[in-house]
Amino acid sequence: MSQITIHAAKTHLSRLIQRACDGEEIVIAKGKTPMVKLVPVDAPKPKRQFGALKGQIKLDDAFFDPLPDEELDAWEGK
Repeated sequence: MSQITIHAAKTHLSRLIQRACDGEEIVIAKGKTPMVKLVPVDAPKPKRQFGALKGQIKLDDAFFDPLPDEELDAWEGK
């Protein structure tokens, strides 16, 4: 996390915006008192990749068995 004064932020705003977009946390301070945090408006969401966990998860046949009545009741809030 970088803390920058308001004066320095005004002077280097475009650089600070790029650093924030690259993932760095930028805090703008008045003197030594933190005031605001500079963050991107919409961070890009990682795209889903079909089969990304292939070979990392193993399910046995019991996974597909029906749940016991007590557990079904718990899921349904009974």
